[in-house]
Amino acid sequence: MAYLDYEKLDVYRVAMELALLVDKTTEGIPSYRAYLIDQMRRSSASVVLNIAEGAGEHSPAEKHRFYRMAKRSATECASTVELCWHLKLVGEEQYLLVRSQVIRVVAMLTRLFQAKALPVP
Repeated sequence: MAYLDYEKLDVYRVAMELALLVDKTTEGIPSYRAYLIDQMRRSSASVVLNIAEGAGEHSPAEKHRFYRMAKRSATECASTVELCWHLKLVGEEQYLLVRSQVIRVVAMLTRLFQAKALPVP
């Protein structure tokens, strides 16, 4: 079976887990806070999509650019779930689960920068 470049990356799998976790976490947020649901879902999806797009690039500078965008989207996702926690829209357990997964993705992306001899953003 042939694999696409992104399918070989552990960080892609962990980012996908983050997106699925965010989707489940946002299910209980009231619809009048739809802007926060949308923001968190879009940022977590952006992590996955930018990792995949970066993996398909051949230019180190372009890989770096996409992985950097993935890292920024991950931190945006973390801040959104934190805001939801402070607003009492998600429980502490969900907040900590999402935050933990974001930290894992960011650490993996940072190691990817180092392994590819790319400057850490």
